[in-house]
Amino acid sequence: MAEQQNIEWKENWRDEYLKWICGFANAQGGKIYIGISDKGDVVGIDNAKRLMDDLPNKIVTNLGIICDINLLAKDEKQFIEIVVEAYPNPVNYKGQYHYRSGSTKQELKGAALDKFLLQKQGKTWDSVPFPRISVENLDENAFSIFKRKAQNSGRVDDDVLNDSNQSLLEKLDLIEDKYITRAGILLFHPKPDKYFTGSFIKIGFFTTDEDLRYQDEVHGSLFEQIEKTLDLLKTKYMKAQIRYEGASRIEEFPFPPRAFREALLNAVAHKDYSSTTPIQISVYENKLIIWNQGQLPEGWTIEKFSEKHPSIPYNPRISNALFRGGYIEAWGRGTISMIDECIQLGKPQPKYIYDMSGVWVEFKRDTVLLNDGVNDGVNDGVNDGVSNMINEGISSNKIDVLKENIKEDIIDIVLLISKNEGVNTNAIASRLRNKSKPTIERYLKIIRKLEIIEYRGSAKKGGYFITQKASETIIK
Repeated sequence: MAEQQNIEWKENWRDEYLKWICGFANAQGGKIYIGISDKGDVVGIDNAKRLMDDLPNKIVTNLGIICDINLLAKDEKQFIEIVVEAYPNPVNYKGQYHYRSGSTKQELKGAALDKFLLQKQGKTWDSVPFPRISVENLDENAFSIFKRKAQNSGRVDDDVLNDSNQSLLEKLDLIEDKYITRAGILLFHPKPDKYFTGSFIKIGFFTTDEDLRYQDEVHGSLFEQIEKTLDLLKTKYMKAQIRYEGASRIEEFPFPPRAFREALLNAVAHKDYSSTTPIQISVYENKLIIWNQGQLPEGWTIEKFSEKHPSIPYNPRISNALFRGGYIEAWGRGTISMIDECIQLGKPQPKYIYDMSGVWVEFKRDTVLLNDGVNDGVNDGVNDGVSNMINEGISSNKIDVLKENIKEDIIDIVLLISKNEGVNTNAIASRLRNKSKPTIERYLKIIRKLEIIEYRGSAKKGGYFITQKASETIIK
């Protein structure tokens, strides 16, 4: 028996351990052992009989719950087992709500407490009615967007779409006790962030993590935010490669459009709107990151995103409206479809990250930015740089990783010079802070050898330029 999420060891009883019992009751239940050290050794207790009489009364008086209290023994040493069941209703200790998470006990406050109490009542944050808003205050344009999308999806009857806005909200389960719910305000109000701080989307273009070049804030109903954000990403923040197949013009974006669309919709559907921080999208030359202050379902890890999993929406009312409008699917395939889309297009798979701040989805740009001839030259240069590693016994998979990283660094340098012609080595090093100046100088030699760049001017005042030959083959 080891100390874990549902097991706690204590050498002696203290009344403050009622908080631990409270935490187990509010979570999945558990057991507390009195008379066992942190190392798991039975040390025994001297007052076992008195505790067997006192503990049931203390638990009932302070927590209002009943626990099984068992007297056990090992090697003639007595210890007590307190068995705590998970309770369907909230349990508090002197007005404080405690919760067992992992191997720690937390006191719930603020938004976390609000969410906990709602869950115990079978409700979610987005289902709570909001009495200050009427249907007349909502945005007719948001209803038009939804009706158009829902008609195309076929997931809402035409009779409902042709009925009043009030009736539509009722059919979407966005009316509670005659009031519009929080979900209804977010979906259809022209200024939801007036009532729920942070209910908008920020987009920024970065050359480095510290160098923000330009940005936008997207406000309005959630439907408008989705449409405007996708439009901004495609027209302002990403440069599509143009090619032709016969008479057809084809635009290819650096990141798979359907994949980053799905990531955006996931962020909108699962955001913790009780927080005050907007969804944030960071666009770089070589990557796109979508961050959302959301939370994973209880017991989930980030690995769940890469395998088949049930749909457990953080905001069920918002998710249902997005589903009816044809924006999302209902079976938890969003993260898997992102992976599939990237694989089908030969793009790097998305990277999912989860920490205390929220959920991140990162798309990396594929490294084939140059035409075949120049790219082969880059590969040759990279191979020259790592060929000696084979002789040193480095495994082939590690060499592949190193080669890919070196190739990405070379491409980053070429892109930087193409947008800042005349830049010198020191300026390049200041932009690419994750690489040392000697490393950058070595890469510059490779790129010059490939006749992609050339140095013009004096040693002190000169800089690097894209060669005429390469300027016709590099996608800017």
